[in-house]
Amino acid sequence: MDLSVIGIVLSLAFIVILALRGWHIIVIAPLAVIIVSILSNMNIMETLTGPYMKGFTNYAGKFYLVFLAGSLFGKFMEDGQAARSIADGILKVTGRDSPMRVMLSISVVTLCLTYGGVNLWVVIFAVIPIARPLFKETNLSWHLFMAAFIFGAASITMTMLPGTPSIQNIMPTKYMASTAYAAPLVGLTGAAVVIVFNIFYFRYILRKSKERGEVYEEPAAGVLGAGVPVSGPMPNVWFSLVPPLIVLLLLNIDLPYVKRDAVVALTGGVVACIILFWKYYANIVDTLCKGALNTVVPIVNTCADVGYGMAVAATTGFKLVSSWLLTLPMNPVVSLAIATNIMAAITGSASGGLGIIMETLVPKYLALGLNPNLIHRIATMSCGAFDAMPHNGAVITMLAVAGLTHKEAYKHFFFGHVIADTIGLILALPVGIWIYG
Repeated sequence: MDLSVIGIVLSLAFIVILALRGWHIIVIAPLAVIIVSILSNMNIMETLTGPYMKGFTNYAGKFYLVFLAGSLFGKFMEDGQAARSIADGILKVTGRDSPMRVMLSISVVTLCLTYGGVNLWVVIFAVIPIARPLFKETNLSWHLFMAAFIFGAASITMTMLPGTPSIQNIMPTKYMASTAYAAPLVGLTGAAVVIVFNIFYFRYILRKSKERGEVYEEPAAGVLGAGVPVSGPMPNVWFSLVPPLIVLLLLNIDLPYVKRDAVVALTGGVVACIILFWKYYANIVDTLCKGALNTVVPIVNTCADVGYGMAVAATTGFKLVSSWLLTLPMNPVVSLAIATNIMAAITGSASGGLGIIMETLVPKYLALGLNPNLIHRIATMSCGAFDAMPHNGAVITMLAVAGLTHKEAYKHFFFGHVIADTIGLILALPVGIWIYG
């Protein structure tokens, strides 16, 4: 095996092991780049200051304002007591003695937001303020939140449900004659499997948490949801829903002089919070400053990870792996699924892995006569399984925003997303082959 390929494998193992032991990605990522550089015969400093920092700064330039606006929106929803009001409304429906219903409620809220077009990066900031008081009221250990959230945020609304507006489901339409509703029965088969798997997984982790005597613990200072009052006056629940609805509308409809953009939508939500909940803010400048500071850790974490991915993409080993994926000797639909999963795992990105497959492999599969709709759905579902490795940018962001570590909560990504989606994909493959030949 080529030394560069070995370097990629070792660096991935390095990240996984240290992340699960509690090391911070800001430290791990550049060390992993050094491993890749040495075994790929690349100059270490040139790789760190070149591909690594290019990926780091490009990501910051593209997404910093989204993170800032999202963090501010979450903080204004918190301090304006709107998030607590929504949580209280949910508890009136689910009951305060049913942890399973609380978990499912968070998943449903997240599912509705993502299927409605709210970006994953936005949803995490909107849902955490609602989830905190729910988990505190029912005394659920906070790490369980990630299981409920990842089920709703990714998987079925990212890659499986027909018509979902996620970038992963739209991307293939730019490369071939398919639509966002491609192969609906294939996607629905996978979605049904993921739903059933996660319901049983929720039951299992709730039982294990109870056996271990786990309870809710207050977050550390600086974490979204820390220090928010859990008693006292709060706005009407219907008024509290207005800012999230404004965010959803601004993301999905065209208005004069208003661009459909996450920053614009989230800023609109912040303005709505200020107008509707003014009297609930103890110190609005303090809310503004704390919300802005909550941006720092998530954005730097994710930038560090993206920089590592860019360094890997610059190696000869990455090019060798890409070429090898073209020659997998099996049913082309199955090889497409395997190739997409491998590329998503290496890049630590569903959209990144899918983009590479669309550019390099899809023309060859189309030349074999495969149905474009089948290619679309299988490739899309495949990019959203093994993408959620410990170095995945979304994984790192969600953990950082939630105030959790890999050691505490990565297992929920692995079982609720990686394993669940892989099983769903495996069972959906024969359905696709049967329908489309």
